[in-house]
Amino acid sequence: MTPRPMREARVDLGAIAHNVDTLARVIGTPHTMVVVKAGGYGHGAVAVARTVLEAGADWLGVVDIREALELRAAGVTAPVLAWLHDPAATFDEAIAADIDLGVSYPEQLERVAHAAGAASVQLKVDTGLGRNGASDLEWPEFFAAAAAHERAGRIRVSGLWSHLANAGAAEDLQQVAAFETAIALARSSGLDPQLLHLAATAGALRVPSSRFDLVRLGIGAYGLSPFDDESSADLGLRPALELSAAVASVKRVPEGSGVSYGYDHRTRAASTLALIPLGYGDGIPRHASNLGPVSINGRNYRVAGRVAMDQFVVDAGDDQVAVGDRAILFGDPATGVPSADDWAEAADTINYEIVTRLGGRIERTYR
Repeated sequence: MTPRPMREARVDLGAIAHNVDTLARVIGTPHTMVVVKAGGYGHGAVAVARTVLEAGADWLGVVDIREALELRAAGVTAPVLAWLHDPAATFDEAIAADIDLGVSYPEQLERVAHAAGAASVQLKVDTGLGRNGASDLEWPEFFAAAAAHERAGRIRVSGLWSHLANAGAAEDLQQVAAFETAIALARSSGLDPQLLHLAATAGALRVPSSRFDLVRLGIGAYGLSPFDDESSADLGLRPALELSAAVASVKRVPEGSGVSYGYDHRTRAASTLALIPLGYGDGIPRHASNLGPVSINGRNYRVAGRVAMDQFVVDAGDDQVAVGDRAILFGDPATGVPSADDWAEAADTINYEIVTRLGGRIERTYR
C-alpha cells in the first residue's frame, strides 16, 4: 500500500460531480460553466475540469490565458472562457487554441480584433460591481465597435456577461435590470450574443432572474456554501477537499510549558504536544493561531500557540497521539471533522480563501 503524503489535500472527485449535478438540476439553465481558476479553487484545475465535464458542465472558466492554455495542454478541448488579461498580453496563441476571450473595455477590444485570427469574444459590462467590464457610459461605443469588427470578420461575439455584487436583494435586482439594458443595447447595435450570463453560485441560487442562458459555478461546485446563513449540507452539497498531515513529532511536557513563538499558549497540566507539519508557508492562516480546529484520531483540538511558517502544535493533553497519526484540519463536517468554514471563522475570512491559498508543498491526491 502506497503511504499517504506527509501533507495531503485529498480531493473527492465524486463529490464535485455530485455538486455540479445538484446545482444544475436546481438552476436549470441551458448551459453550465464551472470555474476552475486558481488551480480549481485549490482542488486541481485539470482533474476538476475533466470531472465536471463528465458531470454535465459544458463550459469552463479561468482568469487568464495561461490557465486556459494549461487546460489545452492537458488535452481538455471543451469551451473555455478567460477574462482577466495582462495589459501587455498578446492574444494570438489563445485564439489559435480556441479560447474565448473576455473583453472588458474598448482599447482591449481593438487589440483583440487586430490579433491574428478571428477571436471568439465575450463582452463584459459592469452592471454595478465596480470591477472589470465596460461602464454604462462606454456601452454605445463598445457595442458599436464590436459589431463593426464582427461584420469585418475580425471577431465573433459569442457572449455578453457581467457579475453580481451580492450586496443584497435590491442591489442584485438593480444589476439584473442594468444587464437587461445592456443586452437590449447590444442587440440594437447589431450584435446577437448567444450566451448571456450574470450569476455565479450565490446569484444563481437566490436570484432566479439572474440566471439567463448560463451560470458560472464556482465555490458551490467544490461543495462549499457562498452564504453565511446556509451550510453546504443545507444546499445538498458535499465539501470535496480534505486537508491533512501526518503528525511529525510527539513529546510529553510538564505543566506551564510554553508553546511556539511568544508563548501565547502554555500547558495547563502535563501534556502531550503533537507537531503538525503545515504552516503559513503552506497557506495555513496565521490569524488562526490558538483557534484553528484540528481532528486527530476522532477527537477535535485547536492549534496551540502561533502558526509558524512550516508547522504548528496541537496540545493533546493526556490523549494518546503517535508519530504518523493523521491530523485533519478540514474536510466534510458530515464525517465529524472540522470544515473549511470553521477555519474561515477562526481566521476571520471566507471559505474561498481557505481552500485556494493552499501551497505547493501540499500534495493533491484524488479519489
